[in-house]
Amino acid sequence: MYIGVPRETKPGERRVALVPETVAQLVAKGHTVGIESGAGVAAQLPDALYAASGAQILPDGPSVYEKADIVLKVRAPQEAEVPLLRPGSVLIAQMMPLLEPEIADLVAKSGAHSFSMDLMPRITRAQSMDVLSSMSTVSGYRAVLQGALLAERFFPMLMTAAGTIAPGKVLILGAGVAGLQAIATARRLGGVVQAFDVRPASREQVESLGASFLSLPVSDGEGEGGYARAMAEDEEERERQALAEPVKKADVVISTAMVPGRRAPVLMNREMVDSMHPGAVIVDLAAETGGNCELTQPGEIVVTDGGVIIDGTLNVPSRMPLPASQLFSRNLVTFLNHAFSAWIGDTTTAAELGPLPEGDEILRSTCVTSDGQVVHTATRERLAAVEK
Repeated sequence: MYIGVPRETKPGERRVALVPETVAQLVAKGHTVGIESGAGVAAQLPDALYAASGAQILPDGPSVYEKADIVLKVRAPQEAEVPLLRPGSVLIAQMMPLLEPEIADLVAKSGAHSFSMDLMPRITRAQSMDVLSSMSTVSGYRAVLQGALLAERFFPMLMTAAGTIAPGKVLILGAGVAGLQAIATARRLGGVVQAFDVRPASREQVESLGASFLSLPVSDGEGEGGYARAMAEDEEERERQALAEPVKKADVVISTAMVPGRRAPVLMNREMVDSMHPGAVIVDLAAETGGNCELTQPGEIVVTDGGVIIDGTLNVPSRMPLPASQLFSRNLVTFLNHAFSAWIGDTTTAAELGPLPEGDEILRSTCVTSDGQVVHTATRERLAAVEK
């Protein structure tokens, strides 16, 4: 089949869906890969590397969509791109349909099949396709580096002729993939690390990385698939009360708490931020879905009147575009190989595709649109709510 990769058009997006390594793998299997000229430049991957890997370099986005049976992207297409999708073609991207159901509806009306990588089921067979885990690894690492730079202080304890400098105190809120990577990175830098998660089962993982686990009197927040569940308002208030003292003492707080498809829980209110010392830093990785801090401004770094720095940077993986693209691309190609094995088979054009296999959990869970309709149940419900 012809596999096309257009340049990402969402503002600030520097990643690319395929890297030369994975292009070569697809070409070796007999596929034709077309890359829009400049698609990988922001990720430090010039056209020459793609050409050397066997890709065709196409002049613009429309020429990619015109040729491609399968379109691979990092993010969902922008509204102006959707009409370029050929009816019956396949779009695979991190579409975030629960946050942008209108785009999913437009894709459905284009007649394209679409699959969203962020809907990957949390099963063993799908671990190698899990882009949320891959991108969270990048985010957790980057967040600690950003926090260290903004805090302008040493993380490790230093014993010098001029006296001893106390180590930095780092608090990690949320011990999912991003939180665990943040713990590991902060520990490598020499910080004294505490971590909190509403899922008690995460204690063992936190302590195995050398951090202390905060045991707080809050409800078990374990949800479906191992993710944190949405907490009731009174539960969130008890969390904030329990976290008030650890937040007050921290030099850097990395907050990573998110619930799939919902607004991020507010773990730090204005009073908690005001209690922190001048120069303390909050890096809010949940800014994409509203933020874990009441004062977070998504997309901005702000300083409060009390001198606390709050980093609401969006799309953190895009700040490390090359390794993020490498990880994303490997997840994507693994998923694509599964789709060829379970569904596409020896089909040579998108027009020949048949219905999805009934029993395939991976394809069924990630499919957003097919046959001109939004088929993902939660996305349909979210779209109906928006239309009301």
